[in-house]
Amino acid sequence: MYGAFARGDVSAVLSALDPSVEWSEAENFLYAKDTPYVGHQEVLMNVFAPIATEWDHMTVVPDKFVDGGDTIVVFGHYRGAYKATGARVDAQFAHVFQVRNGLVTHFQQFTDTFQFKEAVSGRRGAGA
Repeated sequence: MYGAFARGDVSAVLSALDPSVEWSEAENFLYAKDTPYVGHQEVLMNVFAPIATEWDHMTVVPDKFVDGGDTIVVFGHYRGAYKATGARVDAQFAHVFQVRNGLVTHFQQFTDTFQFKEAVSGRRGAGA
């Protein structure tokens, strides 16, 4: 999934998700308004589309995978710049996946939401 996201292959990312996936963004995150999002279309419209249109060079880089069987935790970093302000983020994340029959059924994001809010407001690392 992370490789597909890096290539911009949203179809491949979505194919790794169960059709009725429950996707939850971190509390107070920019795209957490109506979480959990249920199904491919809601994830696409409420998470992936805004990221693609509002951010420059957004990367989601996994650093460590923890295999807990049906539960997988991934630690890593988000890096990118908010287009409207030029402000950059370099925020840690933890992604918790629940997997059944090879597909993600539940996703929970944890990240530094403050960095993202600062970037949107233009107060964090503008032009850096």
